[in-house]
Amino acid sequence: MSTGTTLLLARHGQTIWHAENRYAGISDIGLTDEGRAQAEALGRWAAEHRPDAIWTSDLSRAIATAEPACQALGLTPHRDPGLRECDFGVVEGRTLAEFAAEVPDAAEAFRADPVTYPFPGAEDPKAAADRGTEALRRIAAAHPGERVLVVAHNTLLRLVLCRLLSIPAREYRRVFPRLRNAAISELRLDEKGSAALLSLNVPCEPDRS
Repeated sequence: MSTGTTLLLARHGQTIWHAENRYAGISDIGLTDEGRAQAEALGRWAAEHRPDAIWTSDLSRAIATAEPACQALGLTPHRDPGLRECDFGVVEGRTLAEFAAEVPDAAEAFRADPVTYPFPGAEDPKAAADRGTEALRRIAAAHPGERVLVVAHNTLLRLVLCRLLSIPAREYRRVFPRLRNAAISELRLDEKGSAALLSLNVPCEPDRS
């Protein structure tokens, strides 16, 4: 009898824009050398922990991050566009500080409530939470009783975690300041759709610095 599905959520590896704290969103930005090293670490983690399946968003940074894990396990990844990052509108490729220098009132409103006051031209965060939650529920339904590695994106996953854990969406930046690149957050979804967060931001490998 299935006891639900364990989703092993991982943010993609570092990109050039993320290294500079720029919003990438739907822009298809490649991994840095550090990002590729993070992907390799995730692959080693997968070889040890052996998830049953791998899903990614359809953006190249998520696909590339999952590739070493797919190779280690001999799995073909599934791709779901519902897992792609939010569109950040006019802030794509820019930092929040740059936006604040240009439109300080809008930046302050975003900081206070990023769901009610998203960036101009951005995807509605509630709609992003809907599609991301639906994607995770589809994945869980396809893999009852299994453990699934899901490689996706920082803001989308934080919005989805808020939705599934009954946390007000406007609090996503405060409650989940960031998901670390290629770290694992373990989420259990049961057959009735209830969610439990079992771990958050667990590194694939110990910090040797």
